Amino acid sequence: MVSDAPNRFDRIVSILIQLQSKKTVRAQELAERFDVSLRTIYRDIRSLNTAGIPIIGEAGTGYSMMEGYRLPPVMFTRQEAGSFVAAEKLMQHFTDRNLLKHFESAMYKIKSVLRGSEKEWVETLDSYISIHAVQKAFNEKIPQALELLFESVARKKQVILDYQAIRNHGLTRRQVEVVGIFHENRYWYILGYCHLRQDYRQFRIDRIKGIMRSDKEYSRTHETVEEIRARNRQAHSVTVRMEVKSDIVEYLKYDRDAYGFISEKPIDDVHVELIFKTHSGGEGFARWFLMFADHARILEPESLRLRVAEILENAIRKLEQ
Repeated sequence: MVSDAPNRFDRIVSILIQLQSKKTVRAQELAERFDVSLRTIYRDIRSLNTAGIPIIGEAGTGYSMMEGYRLPPVMFTRQEAGSFVAAEKLMQHFTDRNLLKHFESAMYKIKSVLRGSEKEWVETLDSYISIHAVQKAFNEKIPQALELLFESVARKKQVILDYQAIRNHGLTRRQVEVVGIFHENRYWYILGYCHLRQDYRQFRIDRIKGIMRSDKEYSRTHETVEEIRARNRQAHSVTVRMEVKSDIVEYLKYDRDAYGFISEKPIDDVHVELIFKTHSGGEGFARWFLMFADHARILEPESLRLRVAEILENAIRKLEQ
């Protein structure tokens, strides 16, 4: 019989690292991460306590390390060290200037505890990995945007935004309670409660022209980003049915989730039906559809078909001028 001792040792060390990385960790969270039972997690926690690690358990809350107790950093594997290189490259293109500086400072600290062979591994990989962003994710005149937004969420304090909406030539000032920040379809967004509109709104971060702290506390308790977005999609969405040639369906898989993809089923030997739940306005969907319009047709709704036709007619008129 093969002993599970090596696997258990690795798991216990990983549990210890996770306990040091968060204020409180639930037993269920640990069980799901390591794909073991709650009983196994309880046994592992007892083993750590027996070894002299001061872990405090609170019923209904989770486990935490005694305040002030820390172990020296665990050495990183070569694969973990290599992952830092990819993370650093991504941060260079997908965060604002201030957050990048903080990350680079943290990376120096991480690299300082790597063994010699791991440092060589990281230095070698660094010159062979390159990322090219299509567009700038942030307004370069606001280098601290993400930093202020993170601070707002953590402190539950409102922020003031000078925002440039796509159909508005002027700026509007918005007092916003930031619920969360998410990245979708190549852009960063804020989801927040806008006091000007008295409702939840999404703000694309590269369209923010100014951002300021506010001392005003949040005026209400908010649901999570996922819960609010799911409710908004349900309330402001329409069903789109589309017929697409089978040989191009594979190429649509990269973007279709961003437009509310629901399902796919064959119609005949050469066509597939795709169903979407998309925003009731449909403007973004219509323009996405135009990229492959010669290989597909919209079955419903009629309003979306008319909008695509209108865009095409306007384009033809401009080409003929």
